[in-house]
Amino acid sequence: MKPTKELKHEHEIILYMLSGAERLMKSILSTGEVDASKVSSIIEFSKIFTDGCHHSKEEKHLFIKLVERGMSKEQGPVAVMLNEHQAGRDLIRRTEAALKDYDAGKKEAGENIGKALLQYIELLRSHIAKENNILFPMADRLMTAEDKQMLEQSFKKVEEKETGAGVHEKYHRMAHEIAG
Repeated sequence: MKPTKELKHEHEIILYMLSGAERLMKSILSTGEVDASKVSSIIEFSKIFTDGCHHSKEEKHLFIKLVERGMSKEQGPVAVMLNEHQAGRDLIRRTEAALKDYDAGKKEAGENIGKALLQYIELLRSHIAKENNILFPMADRLMTAEDKQMLEQSFKKVEEKETGAGVHEKYHRMAHEIAG
């Protein structure tokens, strides 16, 4: 599978999870009640699948290849994507901290969870649209057939060695549980 096609497929899974996160966020903000188990699942999914697997493929492999092919790491699309990845990590840390406060009995932390999730959802939806519609078409034009083949192999290694065997499938199922 073409590397950008694989990344777009992962985007579909992430967007599906975000639809469930959005329903949960709206419920939290309207009722003040938090389903701690679902919020924990969103945090886990975001850390392991979105960041640990998907963003790892982009940051450690795709973006490096794009810089080799002439794109700047300090400005332009790659720089924007890297900054947004970090912003997403920060929002997940905020969500996690607010969930700990909520679990400790600070009921007002529910609103903080909802607000952090809202910002995360908005950030990722915008981010994915930029990658799918701007960065990936640019990448497909810039990279050689050899680059693409090398990336396919690198992506497999990320899933096998960094993420772990069967983990990718586990998070596909988890996205369906969160969204369902």
